[in-house]
Amino acid sequence: MAQTFTFELVSPEKVLLSGQAEQVQLPGSEGDMTILPNHAPLISTLRPGVIDVVRSEGRARIFVRQAFAQVEPDRLTVLAEKAYDVSELRGEALSAEISAAEKDLAEAKTDEQRLVANQALTALAELRA
Repeated sequence: MAQTFTFELVSPEKVLLSGQAEQVQLPGSEGDMTILPNHAPLISTLRPGVIDVVRSEGRARIFVRQAFAQVEPDRLTVLAEKAYDVSELRGEALSAEISAAEKDLAEAKTDEQRLVANQALTALAELRA
């Protein structure tokens, strides 16, 4: 049996995913990172993208926007303003997210806002493909 740690994905409305994970790949703001049991503590903002969670009962893939992660040796908590199960992000829901990201890009006033909107558009285009 593989070693695990507690993983929680939380949005303002509810806990979206909670349980034991073997590993979690995160779209960190400075690059992708893989969290394993006994990882060194850290806090990081996340860029828009897909979180890939490996659990004993299978893999979960969640698209997040505006999120950050807190890592402890036995726990990973992701706080996300918006999060969607990738398997459910199809059709109209995906189009709505792309439209929202395009609107964010058009309304961006700083380089950082433009970067985040472009990252969201890139990640959503990859999901659409």
